[in-house]
Amino acid sequence: MGLRQEVRSKKFYYCRFSPHVKTNLRGKQCVHSLSLILALFLRLTKNKDMIYIASLFFVTATLTPNQAMEIGVKVWQNECAGTLEGLTCWNEGEEFASLGIGHFIWYPPHKNGPYIATFPELVRFLAEKGVNIPRWLLEAHGCPWKNREQFRRALQIHSKQMMEIRRLLQNTIELQAQFLHLRLERALPSLLAAVPDEKKNKIQTLYERVCAHPNGHYALLDYVNFKGYGTSEGERYNGWGWGLYQVLDNMVDDLQTDSVQAFVDSAKKILEQRISNAPSIRNEQRYLNGWYHRLDSYLAK
Repeated sequence: MGLRQEVRSKKFYYCRFSPHVKTNLRGKQCVHSLSLILALFLRLTKNKDMIYIASLFFVTATLTPNQAMEIGVKVWQNECAGTLEGLTCWNEGEEFASLGIGHFIWYPPHKNGPYIATFPELVRFLAEKGVNIPRWLLEAHGCPWKNREQFRRALQIHSKQMMEIRRLLQNTIELQAQFLHLRLERALPSLLAAVPDEKKNKIQTLYERVCAHPNGHYALLDYVNFKGYGTSEGERYNGWGWGLYQVLDNMVDDLQTDSVQAFVDSAKKILEQRISNAPSIRNEQRYLNGWYHRLDSYLAK
């Protein structure tokens, strides 16, 4: 049994440090110093398995069902306009399907792109939670539709596979939000393991400042789903990234400024920079107003 498998087989109690999510530490209070100790550990170790184990301790107990559904509906509205049709999409000009409330990416077999494929990970997560997954989907080695035309045809004829995916996604809104929450909780250790040493303290401080804001958990969760961690070298245009790391690194470190407002202002500048560096054939300028609208939802009272 590999080290990671051994870790998964043990029972751990996790906690996080936002006041908006309950923990499952029985009778124990989560202390902020634990995150600082783990952050220091991540700075000192180069061993990937050790980084993986440390990252587990940033993972919280799941959101309550009400919290998960509330966040899930917000993300669903952002990505899919809250429609059932929006749960199964293949956008024009893209080489992958976008599925679920988070428009999780699924590439056809042997296709590689600049973005991380998150739909297969979602399927594994749902299976681990006991959801009944169609066997063909568990065994799939990529999206069964090779291009947008095939995908749209499957939608038009209501193919069995397409309808099974849509029912699965329609019935797991809360669990998809839990999956997004899990990805967020792994964000900070992933960032600290990847960024230069001289930036680790700044990144952790700003992350925690945003997270402590009443809207901060939703803002961070949605942005990680929206544009990723920012640590993958594959997610770059002309060497410039656009993920959570870049947004935090670009933020103004000012205690007098509303942290989520500063996060939104920084994200807008980073996305403008992305558009300026994007291949002209992608015409990403068309997305900017929608991106602004999404970011502004983080400021809602």
